[in-house]
Amino acid sequence: MLKRRIIPCLDIKDGRTVKGVNFINLIDAGDPVELAKAYVNQGADELVFLDITATIENRKTLVGLVERIAAEINIPFTVGGGTDTVEDVANLLKAGADKVTVNSAAVKRPELVSELAGQFGNQCIVVAIDTKYKDDEWTVFVNGGRTPTRLRTLAWAKRAEELGAGEILLTSMNNDGTKSGFSLDITAEVSSHVNIPVIASGGAGSLEHFREVFNNTGCSAALAASIFHFGEIDIMDLKKYLMNENIFVRL
Repeated sequence: MLKRRIIPCLDIKDGRTVKGVNFINLIDAGDPVELAKAYVNQGADELVFLDITATIENRKTLVGLVERIAAEINIPFTVGGGTDTVEDVANLLKAGADKVTVNSAAVKRPELVSELAGQFGNQCIVVAIDTKYKDDEWTVFVNGGRTPTRLRTLAWAKRAEELGAGEILLTSMNNDGTKSGFSLDITAEVSSHVNIPVIASGGAGSLEHFREVFNNTGCSAALAASIFHFGEIDIMDLKKYLMNENIFVRL
């Protein structure tokens, strides 16, 4: 049976790890290099690094920081933020990333996903989708969650797969940072309509929330930030809990 993955996420602003609620009110959460090393020791399956202001500041991801983190870890490392060209992805992979996320740039120019998948392989390309439930439907947002689009979330997820994405990182903006649990409905809907792995993101606040998302959706992985950054949940403790609940993870 395919084992479910637990993935801590480093949201980066000005070289520091930050965390907010619903994508706003950011607070400092620590040094990203030290956090990355700690998560490896705790048994994280992968690590995600998102330079959350790169797009709105019209700049590229902090490659030097990616190199520093990559040098300290030995687990799969996914990096994103401001990535909009083949050259950007090449630079991040060279710096030590194993996979690269594209978000706003893919919405703006969907053929970018195909170009990247063709150049580097589907397994390297993760399409990140920031979604918000508004006016009775799930809508895709871009520019760090600041700008709504006309795209419906499920339709965009299916299109991303068709274009060559190897994985989808699905973040519910409504739940982000609230610790009220993952958005089970949209996560289940997307997971059941695509044939690539879906990472559930946004809302983790307890051990039970991970059990719920794995038992009630087809997601392959669950991502969280603040509960790990601030020591509320230890990753190995979480994995042991999930195993006791008959949810298979790597110990």
